[in-house]
Parts: sequence; structure tokens; C-alpha cells
Amino acid sequence: MPHEMTTEAVRIELGTVVVDADLHVPAQAAGLVIFAHGSGSSRFSRRNRAVAKVLEHAGFGTLLLDLLTRDEEAEDERTAEHRFNIPLLGERVIGVVDWTQTRSDLRRTPLAFFGASTGAAAALIAAAERPEMARAVISRGGRPDLAERALARVEAPTLLIVGGDDTPVIEMNRDAMRQMHALVSLEIVPGATHLFEEPGALERVARLAADWCQRHLKEAVEVNA
Repeated sequence: MPHEMTTEAVRIELGTVVVDADLHVPAQAAGLVIFAHGSGSSRFSRRNRAVAKVLEHAGFGTLLLDLLTRDEEAEDERTAEHRFNIPLLGERVIGVVDWTQTRSDLRRTPLAFFGASTGAAAALIAAAERPEMARAVISRGGRPDLAERALARVEAPTLLIVGGDDTPVIEMNRDAMRQMHALVSLEIVPGATHLFEEPGALERVARLAADWCQRHLKEAVEVNA
């Protein structure tokens, strides 16, 4: 049975800037998954939105956010200046985590992060900086290696999903795993390339993400009950 859903467009103040996000929260949500998009993308990423729909159907809230302001996005389209500014992107995700704690409807909700491409590094940085709130991290075709020194400080169980034909990124993920002390699992989707555009590939990502959230976010709900 579909979950009753609350949908809200939000503008989140992060110091001197404001970012836009779309919040979807089912009744009695088992957790909230914060989506950090990849290079040159936004909260409108059709791939992230497809995964978000599966998570919502499984009873999790989702927050799809823009890591850049509207002006920064316009500049980045011309110059690609901001998309690999990992410290900036990480700070934005941390700011959004802190924003969730200002909302009475989200404050006690276990948090997970879903990062794609460079967004995976930003998600891992946020998990390292807010370990008491981060319950799980999921990376799709991500660059966790770009989180660098934050990797060793991540405590949340982390799932790295990589396409089987995305050979360079597989090695980057394996390198990141060697630097992590948290529970970390690497799932390789056979025949998939970096964007998981092959038939069934994105559906496999969504199922893996939902299973990971079921395992780790619902455990957190039971502990806090």
C-alpha cells in the first residue's frame, strides 16, 4: 500500500547562501535520505529521483537538494568551477544536516546520505562530521576517494555501488575502502557503466539502496523507540 506522503519545496539558509531542496516524507517515516547530486547535476537528476521514489515507497523520506545556489549553478555551467570543490560541497551537506535538526518533524528521524559522483565525497564528509546523526551512506558511481582524510572518520555503514564496466571508478572505490574503518560494502552491478543507463541497472541500484536503508535506518528507529 502506498504511504501517505507530505511534499514540500524548501529553501535552506546556509550562512550567507540559500539552496533549494525538495522534501518528501511519508507518514511514520523510518528515516530520511539526503541526496547529494554529482558533477554538473542538480536536485532534478532523473536518476536520483528514480532511486528516491523507490526509497519513498519503502517508507523512507527523501531530501533532494541543490548543492549550489542558482547563481553558482549558472556559473558552474560555464566554467565547471564549483562541481569539484569538494570542501564546499561537503560543507553544504553538513549545513543541511544541521538544518534538519531545527525542524521538529525531522529532528528525531535517522539520517542517511545518498551521493552520486562527487556528491558521494560530500556525503562522506558530512557523515564524518556528524557521526551522531549519520546512520548510513550510499554511493552510486561515486568518488569516495575525494573525501580523502574524512574517510577514516566515517562511522556510518557505507555501501559503494559501482557499474561493472566503470573500471577506473571501481579502483577508486576500492582505494577508498582501504582507508575506511566503518562497515563498508562494495556492490558491482554487472554490465553497468558510470551512469547506470543500461536496462535494469538503476533499478538494481534502487533495490540495493532500499535494502541498505532497511537494514541500518530501521535498526536506528528500533534503538530510539
